[in-house]
Amino acid sequence: MAARIIANLIVMGSGVLVRAFAQAYRQALANASKNGVAKEAVQNIRRGAMTETEARMILGVSENSTWEEILKRYDRLFELNATKGSFYLQSKVHRAKECLESVMKQKQQGTS
Repeated sequence: MAARIIANLIVMGSGVLVRAFAQAYRQALANASKNGVAKEAVQNIRRGAMTETEARMILGVSENSTWEEILKRYDRLFELNATKGSFYLQSKVHRAKECLESVMKQKQQGTS
Protein backbone atom coordinates (compact mmCIF):
# COMPACT_ATOMS: atom_id res chain seq x y z
CA MET A 1 0.00 0.00 0.00
CA ALA A 2 2.81 2.42 0.86
CA ALA A 3 4.58 1.67 -2.39
CA ARG A 4 1.44 2.49 -4.34
CA ILE A 5 1.07 5.84 -2.57
CA ILE A 6 4.72 6.69 -3.22
CA ALA A 7 4.36 5.74 -6.89
CA ASN A 8 1.26 7.96 -7.21
CA LEU A 9 3.09 10.87 -5.57
CA ILE A 10 6.04 10.47 -7.95
CA VAL A 11 3.76 10.38 -11.01
CA MET A 12 1.74 13.38 -9.83
CA GLY A 13 4.88 15.32 -8.89
CA SER A 14 6.51 14.72 -12.25
CA GLY A 15 3.31 15.83 -13.99
CA VAL A 16 3.34 19.07 -12.02
CA LEU A 17 6.99 19.66 -12.91
CA VAL A 18 6.38 19.04 -16.62
CA ARG A 19 3.43 21.46 -16.66
CA ALA A 20 5.43 24.11 -14.79
CA PHE A 21 8.34 23.74 -17.20
CA ALA A 22 6.03 24.02 -20.22
CA GLN A 23 4.39 27.12 -18.78
CA ALA A 24 7.76 28.73 -18.01
CA TYR A 25 8.96 27.97 -21.54
CA ARG A 26 5.83 29.53 -23.08
CA GLN A 27 6.31 32.61 -20.90
CA ALA A 28 9.96 32.90 -21.92
CA LEU A 29 8.99 32.75 -25.59
CA ALA A 30 6.31 35.39 -25.05
CA ASN A 31 8.80 37.69 -23.29
CA ALA A 32 11.38 37.18 -26.02
CA SER A 33 8.89 38.01 -28.76
CA LYS A 34 7.84 41.19 -26.91
CA ASN A 35 11.45 42.37 -26.74
CA GLY A 36 12.31 41.32 -30.28
CA VAL A 37 15.04 39.05 -28.96
CA ALA A 38 13.67 35.99 -30.73
CA LYS A 39 13.44 37.77 -34.08
CA GLU A 40 17.00 39.11 -33.77
CA ALA A 41 18.31 35.66 -32.82
CA VAL A 42 16.60 34.05 -35.81
CA GLN A 43 17.99 36.71 -38.15
CA ASN A 44 21.50 36.19 -36.81
CA ILE A 45 21.20 32.44 -37.26
CA ARG A 46 19.91 32.81 -40.81
CA ARG A 47 22.60 35.15 -42.00
CA GLY A 48 25.28 33.79 -39.69
CA ALA A 49 26.97 37.15 -39.63
CA MET A 50 28.00 39.54 -36.92
CA THR A 51 26.22 42.87 -36.52
CA GLU A 52 28.11 46.13 -36.87
CA THR A 53 27.43 46.98 -33.24
CA GLU A 54 28.83 43.65 -32.07
CA ALA A 55 31.89 44.07 -34.28
CA ARG A 56 32.56 47.54 -32.87
CA MET A 57 32.19 46.22 -29.31
CA ILE A 58 34.65 43.38 -29.96
CA LEU A 59 37.27 45.69 -31.44
CA GLY A 60 36.54 48.48 -28.98
CA VAL A 61 36.03 51.19 -31.59
CA SER A 62 33.33 53.83 -31.94
CA GLU A 63 31.20 54.73 -34.94
CA ASN A 64 33.45 57.73 -35.55
CA SER A 65 36.64 55.68 -35.74
CA THR A 66 38.64 55.81 -38.94
CA TRP A 67 39.60 52.71 -40.89
CA GLU A 68 43.22 53.17 -39.79
CA GLU A 69 42.18 53.16 -36.12
CA ILE A 70 40.11 50.00 -36.71
CA LEU A 71 43.06 48.27 -38.40
CA LYS A 72 45.43 49.32 -35.62
CA ARG A 73 43.08 47.94 -32.98
CA TYR A 74 42.54 44.76 -35.02
CA ASP A 75 46.29 44.16 -35.42
CA ARG A 76 46.88 44.62 -31.70
CA LEU A 77 44.05 42.31 -30.60
CA PHE A 78 44.82 39.71 -33.26
CA GLU A 79 48.48 39.50 -32.24
CA LEU A 80 47.68 39.40 -28.53
CA ASN A 81 45.36 36.45 -29.07
CA ALA A 82 47.81 34.75 -31.41
CA THR A 83 50.51 34.64 -28.75
CA LYS A 84 48.75 34.62 -25.38
CA GLY A 85 45.05 34.25 -26.13
CA SER A 86 42.66 31.78 -27.64
CA PHE A 87 41.90 30.83 -31.22
CA TYR A 88 38.20 31.52 -30.55
CA LEU A 89 38.85 35.14 -29.53
CA GLN A 90 41.24 35.56 -32.41
CA SER A 91 38.57 34.39 -34.86
CA LYS A 92 36.01 36.75 -33.28
CA VAL A 93 38.42 39.65 -33.77
CA HIS A 94 38.96 38.63 -37.38
CA ARG A 95 35.20 38.32 -38.06
CA ALA A 96 34.66 41.74 -36.47
CA LYS A 97 37.22 43.27 -38.83
CA GLU A 98 35.57 41.56 -41.81
CA CYS A 99 32.17 42.87 -40.76
CA LEU A 100 33.40 46.45 -40.39
CA GLU A 101 35.28 46.15 -43.67
CA SER A 102 32.06 45.25 -45.50
CA VAL A 103 30.22 48.10 -43.74
CA MET A 104 32.92 50.57 -44.78
CA LYS A 105 32.76 49.34 -48.40
CA GLN A 106 28.97 49.74 -48.44
CA LYS A 107 29.28 53.28 -47.10
CA GLN A 108 31.91 54.14 -49.71
CA GLN A 109 29.73 52.74 -52.51
CA GLY A 110 26.78 54.69 -51.19
CA THR A 111 28.70 57.97 -51.32
CA SER A 112 30.21 57.30 -54.76
